[in-house]
Amino acid sequence: MPILEVDGLTVRFDTDDGVVQAVDGLSFALEEREVLGIVGESGCGKSVSLMSLLGLLPPTAHVDGSARFGDLDLLHATTRQIRRIRGREIAFVFQEPMTSLNPSFRVGRQISEVLQRHLGLTRRDAARRAVELLDVVRIPAPERRAREYPHQLSGGMRQRVMIAMALACDPKVLVADEPTTALDVTIQAGILDLVRDIRERLGTAVVLITHNLGVVADIADRVLVMYAGRKVEEAPVDELFAAPQHPYTLGLLAAIPRTGAADRQGRLREIPGRVPTLDRPWQFCAFADRCPRADERTRSEVPELRDVAHGHLVACFHPGPG
Repeated sequence: MPILEVDGLTVRFDTDDGVVQAVDGLSFALEEREVLGIVGESGCGKSVSLMSLLGLLPPTAHVDGSARFGDLDLLHATTRQIRRIRGREIAFVFQEPMTSLNPSFRVGRQISEVLQRHLGLTRRDAARRAVELLDVVRIPAPERRAREYPHQLSGGMRQRVMIAMALACDPKVLVADEPTTALDVTIQAGILDLVRDIRERLGTAVVLITHNLGVVADIADRVLVMYAGRKVEEAPVDELFAAPQHPYTLGLLAAIPRTGAADRQGRLREIPGRVPTLDRPWQFCAFADRCPRADERTRSEVPELRDVAHGHLVACFHPGPG
């Protein structure tokens, strides 16, 4: 059985301009020890999907569907049940550590508070364990760093502190939301090595939310591609990069900067058009206005996901690698 199984997840927000459909019928399963990469442009519903499972959305959000985690449906759990799971069994590493860490407290204390709250450790034991966790995430001189404030650490070290906090209670699932954003390539590689090591040593399943396909290729076992709140393609990572089927996935891969990728005018390839608004349910393919394969059917029907190869799902009337 999958450790986490999401079925028909729908998220809507009430706004001054009406209802926004941020996620529309998303389904996926996460296996034990698996790294699942979720990719797509900003605003496609990646982060909202995972945050909805842990009750992290504002009151204006309306969430439907189901999300099985063991014997519990997270979307129909009580506030008390969610608080017991959040941070202890499912941990979230947020995108920007400087907005997630409290600037007024030393990093060791912030990790200790997680241990005291969820595991009931004494203050002394929690402080000792906080130093051990900083060592686990490969922060040099962990005793000294535990006494420092977030602003005294580099961006890479702050991200490692966030991962240490997430690992404090040995969670079954780690959700990493853009963990390498705004970090240089060398630091990115270190963070990815750390996530890989966590999976191997602790057996933690990982959901990696990112727009960086290079990161996905390096670490993920399986990839889920989202567009305008819907899943448009899902496949094992090798299969997706070897034979992408959806025109949107092809566009993302073509837009990756490469040596010699620029044309004679010095421009990189891009996906033409704009991401559509999400203020109404779709009655046709949301990618139709940007798709080179669009036809009358594409503009009048919503394509359903279908299996084009073993474990390779695509929502397109005209799938193909080129």
